[in-house]
Amino acid sequence: MTTITYEEQQLMALYNSASTRTGLIAALREMREYLGPEDADLRTLTDSAIEKLEAMSDEEYAALDLTPDFDEEEENAE
Repeated sequence: MTTITYEEQQLMALYNSASTRTGLIAALREMREYLGPEDADLRTLTDSAIEKLEAMSDEEYAALDLTPDFDEEEENAE
């Protein structure tokens, strides 16, 4: 199985409203269309996440923990 980074996992969690691998890929592709030149880092992260999602099976996707980690964000803000 491909290793998913923390940042990719968080991005996937935020856009996983369809709760399917193909739905998540579609949501990330749609979001990517709205990115501007100043969003190069987010574009790179999104492309990496899409590439990994396309390479995995639905079973591997189902095993991912796609729960947003809002506690980590709060700890970094303090």
